[in-house]
Amino acid sequence: MTSTDRMAVVTGASSGLGLATARELARRGFHVLAGVRKQQDAERLAAENVEPVIVDITDEEQVAALADRVTRDPRGRRLGVLVNNAGVALNAPAETIPMDEWRRHFDVNFFGHVAVVRALLPALIAGGDGRLVNVSSIGGRVAFPTFGAYAAAKFALEGFSDVLRREVGRLGVKVIVIEPGNIATPIWNKTTATMDEMAATMTPDQHARYDDLVAAIRNQAEERRSGGIQPAGAAKVIADAIQSPKPRTRYRVGRDAKLGAVMSGLLGDRAFDRLVARNLGLSAHRRPAGAAAPHAQPLPEPWGARGAAGDG
Repeated sequence: MTSTDRMAVVTGASSGLGLATARELARRGFHVLAGVRKQQDAERLAAENVEPVIVDITDEEQVAALADRVTRDPRGRRLGVLVNNAGVALNAPAETIPMDEWRRHFDVNFFGHVAVVRALLPALIAGGDGRLVNVSSIGGRVAFPTFGAYAAAKFALEGFSDVLRREVGRLGVKVIVIEPGNIATPIWNKTTATMDEMAATMTPDQHARYDDLVAAIRNQAEERRSGGIQPAGAAKVIADAIQSPKPRTRYRVGRDAKLGAVMSGLLGDRAFDRLVARNLGLSAHRRPAGAAAPHAQPLPEPWGARGAAGDG
């Protein structure tokens, strides 16, 4: 794809991967509409070929305004690229996450992207040879403990991407999924702070069940602050995929993403469960203090035979 007279929309462009992607596409000649939620971020981002636009992807009016800006471009540029990158992250055991947080995760990490796609897809199709990029995560293919809300929304985004590819590929739009592993972005600082907030709301029983898990994940998040690939490196992968005449349907970015996908494919579910627990320094099977041992009973057919064969 050439960038001449082409616009690209990048959501979640205030920092991290979104910001790096907006700048990389601008460097390659695209006129980038960089979606941010705050005016101070818009003022900071404005640069050659980068036009900040205020858009919260969960706000229907702001999404509609973005679509109107695209269709009424003063220079008559066509929309060639849409990068759905906006997102939030939260780490906490599934039992402890309030329902409003589950809904917020799906609103931002899934339904917001659906809204943007619905609003901009007509312009992307009309522009010809378009690229629709959904930034998912290795967490959209392999779900890790405490990533319940995040992984569930990313799994949904993966399925949505498959549907889109099979619906609009024949209309000239190539759908690309980016599955990053650990990227060195401010999200890990936010994640650690949110984990502490969530831990403060846990009941004594929940603390007994999950304190060791939360501590292990927190330590892992601390380690990831200094690790991972730089956003600019991941942005280059996205830009290269956009400009490829025959892009792959999925790109895994980072060694940990590639290794996680391979290992989860090679190992059965239970073996991978044990590997995850071991990497976190946890026992794969633990009863909270005071919990009664489970009373083992044979499973009725056909489940007994099926379980004996292994379900992983």
